[in-house]
Amino acid sequence: MSPAILLSFLIGYFFILITIAFATSKKSSDNSTFFIANRNSKWYLVAFGMIGTALSGVTFISVPGEVGAPAGNQFQYFQFILGNAIGFIIIATVLLPLYYRMKLTSIYSYIEQRLGFYSYKTAASIFLISRTIGSAFRLYLVVIVLQRFIFDSYGVPFWATVLISLILIWSYTFKGGLKTIIITDTLQTFFLVSSVFLTLYFICSSLNLDIPQTFETIKNSGYSKIFFYEDFLTSNFYFSKQLLGGIFVTIAMTGLDQDLMQKNLSMKTIGEAQKNMFTFTAVFVVLNIFFLSVGALLYIYATKNGIAIPLDHITGKPRTDFLFPEIAFNHLALIPGVVFMLGLTAATFATTDSALTALTTSFCVDFLQMDKGAHTNSKTSVNTRHMVHAGFSLLMFLVIIVFNVLNDESVVKGIFKVASYTYGPLLGLYSFGLFVKNRGLHDKLVPFICLISPAICYLLNEHSAQLLGGYKFSVELILVNGLITFIGLLLISKKTDLQTKF
Repeated sequence: MSPAILLSFLIGYFFILITIAFATSKKSSDNSTFFIANRNSKWYLVAFGMIGTALSGVTFISVPGEVGAPAGNQFQYFQFILGNAIGFIIIATVLLPLYYRMKLTSIYSYIEQRLGFYSYKTAASIFLISRTIGSAFRLYLVVIVLQRFIFDSYGVPFWATVLISLILIWSYTFKGGLKTIIITDTLQTFFLVSSVFLTLYFICSSLNLDIPQTFETIKNSGYSKIFFYEDFLTSNFYFSKQLLGGIFVTIAMTGLDQDLMQKNLSMKTIGEAQKNMFTFTAVFVVLNIFFLSVGALLYIYATKNGIAIPLDHITGKPRTDFLFPEIAFNHLALIPGVVFMLGLTAATFATTDSALTALTTSFCVDFLQMDKGAHTNSKTSVNTRHMVHAGFSLLMFLVIIVFNVLNDESVVKGIFKVASYTYGPLLGLYSFGLFVKNRGLHDKLVPFICLISPAICYLLNEHSAQLLGGYKFSVELILVNGLITFIGLLLISKKTDLQTKF
């Protein structure tokens, strides 16, 4: 497919998003609108839009690519998705009622009221670091595709592609914030969902398969195994590891993450927020089944047509992340290529724009205290927010550049590996706040506990085979990280007669 066609599509796509941003922020662009959309969002729009935010380009490219990876992944990722679903239900029934009862703008304000000042700043800092890294990983995945299939043809360097992408995202989010994001994410999720089903249709047509034949072909392909119960000690795919990891990664990366929770807090009532989460969960699970099916069909198509997994330009190794775009752009017709581009762009920019808004909100509320005082929506305060928004865009740019130099493994593995270390202390902090009563923390020591815990976890993960009789950790490592933090907090606490009201 011609790079000029793809570039024209990309320009048109962002023109639509900027038009929406202008329309939604025309009447009001103050901090209340930016942070929580004046608590007036419609639950069904948020539920639908959250799909695009939660899935991202990682799901769109890496998950299908991992189905046929040399490690024999197959559909094992669905075990993790089942854990995600349980985690979403826990968020809806445990965490959301707490956040609404306290009328929070930043969810880390709970830590301040429950545990103390230093605990609060630590939790907010963990989010800022974790979300910046995670969102940079996700955007990196799309940028390397844009670079390979569009901008290399024009001699545009990688760093310029990253910068252009972030400037475009900044341009439609800096003014309206969450109010704009809810509308643009709804549109982008529509594009994403449509592209999934259209991609399935185009691949099935190319393979001359009808619906019953498609199910039978996937079932008999050798890619469709879901549940893994072999080699508990050494296998990363073992069912209980993936399920537990899915539950606690979801609680930490969604329920204790300002990004997705910010959308939930923008609704009028807890009932609407819970309705949003339950609806989102059902759609999320079903869509991931289709993504895995796309992966199986991609490998079936590649085998039939003699298509090898493309090589990474930097490492020279086969990279499964590139298989989907390789087939969509170079082996299918024009329309399937455009559909792929539509879905990929929608998935990743829906994630990145939401993350930039959440990062800006957290820093402005948790560190600059913009939700307090009479000048919350003053011109000076709004201008400061704009500078913070631009600052996080620049920070994300730098992280992507560094990641491009250092990374040589699947992006989906990288994200959850980082999350196991950075989000684990949040699990420990919130668990201590929710379940430990009548004990006061030595608050100034909390930052040290939250640094020591990931360090211990890293060493434990590196030497688990020797220390634990051959056991190797998978995504369940985040639970261990949270548990170490929890124990550390107990050690620096003492019994008190004070009663907590939370």
